[in-house]
Amino acid sequence: MQSEAQSLISSKICSTEPVFGGPLKRRPSHGVDVRWGGQLVTIGGDAPVRVQSMTNTDTADAIGTAIQVKELAQAGSELVRITVNTPEAAAAVPHVREQLDRMGVSVPLVGDFHYNGHLLLRDFPACAEALSKYRINPGNVGQGAKRDTQFAQMIEAAARYDKAVRIGVNWGSLDQDLLARMMDENAARATPWDAQSVMYEALIQSAIGSAERAVELGLGRDKIILSCKVSGVQDLIAVYRELAKRCSFALHLGLTEAGMGSKGIVASTAALSVLLQEGIGDTIRISLTPEPGGARTGEVVVGQEILQTMGLRSFTPMVIACPGCGRTTSTLFQELASQIQTYLRNEMPVWRDQYPGVEKMHVAVMGCIVNGPGESKQANIGISLPGSGENPAAPVFIDGVKVKTLRGEHIAQEFQQIVSEYVARTYGKREETAAASL
Repeated sequence: MQSEAQSLISSKICSTEPVFGGPLKRRPSHGVDVRWGGQLVTIGGDAPVRVQSMTNTDTADAIGTAIQVKELAQAGSELVRITVNTPEAAAAVPHVREQLDRMGVSVPLVGDFHYNGHLLLRDFPACAEALSKYRINPGNVGQGAKRDTQFAQMIEAAARYDKAVRIGVNWGSLDQDLLARMMDENAARATPWDAQSVMYEALIQSAIGSAERAVELGLGRDKIILSCKVSGVQDLIAVYRELAKRCSFALHLGLTEAGMGSKGIVASTAALSVLLQEGIGDTIRISLTPEPGGARTGEVVVGQEILQTMGLRSFTPMVIACPGCGRTTSTLFQELASQIQTYLRNEMPVWRDQYPGVEKMHVAVMGCIVNGPGESKQANIGISLPGSGENPAAPVFIDGVKVKTLRGEHIAQEFQQIVSEYVARTYGKREETAAASL
């Protein structure tokens, strides 16, 4: 007997209606323009989901911070957040911006303010102007009567300098007065909520209430982005589903304290993928703890790969490779897949401008004859390496057609050269055609 799902699919197969859904539908939101000079990054509205990151340098070290910002921007970060926590850091922000402009790096900078942001924005107007966006946490802008005044001062600065603002609520620094009031209200209910539900509601109310207060103070809805950061996957999904229902502000997604290595990657991917699949989220940040001595750019790569594997955006050519099995006891295909992936990523800062469209290219590196030739034909360019016991030959396919067979000790170098020539020949034509039409 067919299940309800099987019956539904069967009925659709017999009709002209598609069996499965079409493209993902994004949640409607206000588009927020974040700019520096000629560089414009729109978050929300019809814009693609943006990838951003944050430095871990001492911002007072303007040169070191500018270098890391450049590295993150070259990796593909579309906005970069820097800590502005002291007078020294605030004084250095314009110099960071100057260094970046000299290097030709126009990525917008986001200032991360806590506790004393109202004072720093007031006392360092050059800092307020050099930043493209401010991050404000309503849970730590002040206590008691000072909170409203200090929050208002930061919002007024944003309006004065025409800057976007992210109102970022964090479960680790939630407005304690709001939380206490809500707990009292909950205790008076006939059927009280559990503590977790109260926390969810406090996060959402803090974010939306602060945003509405900012609007009352003169900041446009097209200048406001909201976030409600938590560190649990299910917590993040629950909070953002409800937040998305209750407002039309652009939303920033990310687990706070995601963790290190595979744990942080898996947790971030699990949480963000569910929400993005539901059309929730306009910009993402993957808060990975770097390995000791590891590159900060890893969080940018993970963010890009989440969006690209979901089919939401394309950033760099994708390498399709098999996992290996008893037929592939040689490590040749693993080494080649790693080498080609590294080569493609290293070339992208130049290719991005020279060869538009190259980011959608697929490269297949397969390990044996079972699926190798078939998978290689499906990619733009692919190679099927010899598995254990197979003839020492590696057929190469370009756009589904076998073009040559590589043999010998230099297969890796020869294949990389073939990839390079394919990119120049295929994606360089678009530039030539555009020039010829002028």
